[in-house]
Amino acid sequence: MIRAYPGRPSVQAGDTLSLHVSGDAPRFRIAVYRWADGLVPVSRSAWLGAEYLPDGRPDEDWQWPAYPVQTGDDWPSGVYLAHLELPGGGELRLSADSAAALFVVRARASRPILYKLPVATWHAYNCSGGGCFYTNPPRSQQPPGARVSLRRPGGGIGGATWGAPDYYDWRSPRQTFAHWDARFIRWLARCGYAADFCTDLDIHTQPGLLQDYRLLVSVGHDEYWSEDTRDAVEDFVADGGNLALFGANLCWWRIHLVNDATAMVCHQGSKHGAWDHWWPASGAGRPEDSLSGASYRHGGGWWDGPRETRGFIVQQSGHWIFAGTGLARGDALGADTWPPLPGYECDGVPVDHLGPDGIATLSAWRDEAGTPDGYQLLAACPLDRRWQELPPRERHGAAEGIHVAAMGTFRRGGTVFSAGTTDWAQVLGDARDRRVERITRNVLDRLSQA
Repeated sequence: MIRAYPGRPSVQAGDTLSLHVSGDAPRFRIAVYRWADGLVPVSRSAWLGAEYLPDGRPDEDWQWPAYPVQTGDDWPSGVYLAHLELPGGGELRLSADSAAALFVVRARASRPILYKLPVATWHAYNCSGGGCFYTNPPRSQQPPGARVSLRRPGGGIGGATWGAPDYYDWRSPRQTFAHWDARFIRWLARCGYAADFCTDLDIHTQPGLLQDYRLLVSVGHDEYWSEDTRDAVEDFVADGGNLALFGANLCWWRIHLVNDATAMVCHQGSKHGAWDHWWPASGAGRPEDSLSGASYRHGGGWWDGPRETRGFIVQQSGHWIFAGTGLARGDALGADTWPPLPGYECDGVPVDHLGPDGIATLSAWRDEAGTPDGYQLLAACPLDRRWQELPPRERHGAAEGIHVAAMGTFRRGGTVFSAGTTDWAQVLGDARDRRVERITRNVLDRLSQA
């Protein structure tokens, strides 16, 4: 067994990454690949001597020996995978739970699109060391909550991950790079979209890096945000930057980065409530709706087994989002794809009425939930009582009222688009529906140039 983790999850092109390794093999070498339209070989080290150290606790820096990985000034910004090759061979698998580590190379010169990787969310579900936010959570006294380390194997690839397998894709665990982001990035590369890459931690520590971009993109499951990250993204939009969110359960929990951003803490519940829920007054008191236009509490989750949905029912077919799709008002999008487009988790908006044709009326009290002025509901999928979670929210207990998955947009300086489902990347990346591809192109083309 050999495993690794990066000292930091990102590095500037031309700088040196510290890769921390422990293994019981006598020797290994580090093969680096960039993920684009598949694995692109970048570099391979000489044979190195391995040293075995035991696992640490999930809340501590494991302090394994560091091996330098020198990046080149000419390395394109992107997601890079370090594969720990052993003399017996073996190929790198995106779903690997050992012998691999992920890091991001940031750009020295910017392109219009910046793609954000959800490192905090990956580590929230990373069970290396026997615990995460969802099982055996290590406790923190200051700040209060559960604490996990970012300096341990995992964080996208190479570690154990908590959660049920995806009925529609057993090849990769949810909450890993392979499941959502790898598909979307591969699609970008195949379609000729050039993007720079960063992590959520980069935005936390360097909020100014957003200023050089026209469009920030987040995909899949981007659940855990620090206050500094959220401030930076909202300021970016207020200053005219655009935001495209091809995911859901977005910004559901607030995190606190500690120990020089090498660990994170989140208070997810006690007899006094969850202090790091974003939306309630008993938590952060800052509804995530004001960031994305939607929230998981108006939507829901279906985690296990096959989902049965009507798909997204088009509400405003004349909007530029739907140009070239052929979709008309009342048409369904993504009901028969594999997986169904309304995903594992969905974000929604407050709705007062949902007709038998699927046409929805936004709630008169939506301002209480943080729905931005001028929000346009473009498509909505009704979430019935078969959904495994329909969360409580303002004016409603769990499973009460109308829950929908919502695709929508609004302007606040710049434009924000939210797809309202985690599984957009699966349908897009596996070419399940050309209309989903057309909508994605419409969003990227318009918002990267506006």
